[in-house]
Amino acid sequence: MSSVKTSQRLQSIDALRGLVILIMLLDHVRETFYLHKQVPDPMDVSATEPALFGSRVLAHLCAPIFVLLTGISAFLFYSKTQSLQQTRAFLLKRGLFLIALELTLVNFAWTATFPPDVIYLQVIWAIGISMVVLAACVSLPLPVMVLSGLTIIFGHNLLDSVHFSEGTAMQTLWLVLHERGWIEFAGIKLRTSYPILPWIGVILLGYALGHFFSQKYTAKQRNQYLLGIGLISLGLFILLRLINVYGDQPWQHFDSLQLSIMSFFNLTKYPPSLLFLLWNVGVGLILLVVFDRWQQRQWFKPLVVFGSVPMFFYLLHLYVLKLLYVLAVSILGVNQGAYLSVAHVWMLWLISIGLSFALYPVVKWFSTFKHQNKHIAILKYF
Repeated sequence: MSSVKTSQRLQSIDALRGLVILIMLLDHVRETFYLHKQVPDPMDVSATEPALFGSRVLAHLCAPIFVLLTGISAFLFYSKTQSLQQTRAFLLKRGLFLIALELTLVNFAWTATFPPDVIYLQVIWAIGISMVVLAACVSLPLPVMVLSGLTIIFGHNLLDSVHFSEGTAMQTLWLVLHERGWIEFAGIKLRTSYPILPWIGVILLGYALGHFFSQKYTAKQRNQYLLGIGLISLGLFILLRLINVYGDQPWQHFDSLQLSIMSFFNLTKYPPSLLFLLWNVGVGLILLVVFDRWQQRQWFKPLVVFGSVPMFFYLLHLYVLKLLYVLAVSILGVNQGAYLSVAHVWMLWLISIGLSFALYPVVKWFSTFKHQNKHIAILKYF
């Protein structure tokens, strides 16, 4: 495998990861400085301002693309080592590390409580668990992996009506797998914000798509396949959404065209519905092809920097946002009930852009430090 081609492939992946990291920053700025207008899942389109709705729909790209790229990157690791044993170990260790981070540093950044009385099992948890499951699946034949991933993605909404009695072991397992809820454990309340079953389907599909990055395919062939799959995914989304009988809650026709369009794209994230995944994975694959072709653009390199150290940026921005909020409240006080909030959605975008520029030098320094010190094993986890 050509090292130059490998570098280019990784850069397009890092750039896409960098883009969704910055979109994630916007969403977390919203969750910090706009809590007086919280959005349910799915959203109430008649009660949600279009700018807020659009920002939230944009943020829906983040988790599916993160998980999909995790699967692709896992295959690239296997392609580099040619060892299933090393790939399993890599996935298992990385997955357990992410789970540990979610339970400790990430949760503390959200709750500022130690010892915790509430733990939110969010996207880092979901990625970690998915990596552990993928570690057990890497030896599966490619057709079996593809079929398993697609069966989960296309079939899990058939399980939406399945529920178990409160307090039973089956309910606890089901809350982890497919139903958002609360679990009591050792005096701590666990919130299963990201039920993991659909995300397992996404990471399996990502690993399978990683085969298009092997030497068997030229860059042109790879991009043709990824673009084709992305367009098929979007086409299926539109078809199923128009049929309006499966894959998510039905959308509604309103007298207002704007509300009708909002309803059409009002998709369920927790857990991610079939239509949610078709739309966001489809967009993600098309963006990956675009980034692969636009690597010489000026804006490309900063995205690569952000995407090359995702876990470092994730922790950094959470603690920076927490610090900024505490400082702002201490100086300005609250203005929306118990919260300090900005007045308009455009202000969230302005804060996010400012933070992106402010954090970039730190992220760039850490990225350089990480790549210059590969002998420090812990750095590869960030």
